[in-house]
Amino acid sequence: MTGGDFSAEAIETGRLLFTAPVSFVLGAADLRQLPEADRPEIAFAGRSNVGKSSLINALLNRKGLARASAEPGRTRELNYFDIAEGQLFIVDLPGFGYAKVSRSQSEKWTRLTKRYLQGRANLHRVFLLIDSRRGLMPTDLDTMALLDTAAVTYQLVLTKTDKVKSSALESLMDSMQSEIGRHGAAHPIVRKTSAETGYGLPELRAEIAALAGS
Repeated sequence: MTGGDFSAEAIETGRLLFTAPVSFVLGAADLRQLPEADRPEIAFAGRSNVGKSSLINALLNRKGLARASAEPGRTRELNYFDIAEGQLFIVDLPGFGYAKVSRSQSEKWTRLTKRYLQGRANLHRVFLLIDSRRGLMPTDLDTMALLDTAAVTYQLVLTKTDKVKSSALESLMDSMQSEIGRHGAAHPIVRKTSAETGYGLPELRAEIAALAGS
């Protein structure tokens, strides 16, 4: 892999990983409910309505496995998915910054997510999703600061790139690269994706497969 590009072999390895069986394991509302940390784990985080569920479903080639909804903030637990019968956990974290819930409930989700990020030893990477139509927002920067403090490696992933003109997208990429340089735990490569067209998904699958040791 050079500069974020993957070989044809790595792309195929990623494809095969995500054609293996996938199953929903559980939704954890408390850290005591988490499954045993017996395999690599990667997590997806992002603002509510960033397209997180849609991207996860597209990656997994499964419609409706991660529950997408017209109501932002529907993901309210740490949702665990088993990939390839024990090879990898994918975790869908509660969305932040928009959900129409009480302040106490929102704070509860935030505490749960923080404790998870700070204490999950087998967590190999967090993919922080950014809506390409909006770019980095204050809540995203807050999350990046949290991940820096927790010393969890994270990677920015742009969603909905099919909704943005190429010139605007390149400008956004430049500004995000500049921001990444200020964050010690941030991965240097930003991924561009579209759940609708499939753009960028083969590379993201290859990246995840490498993290899973495939």
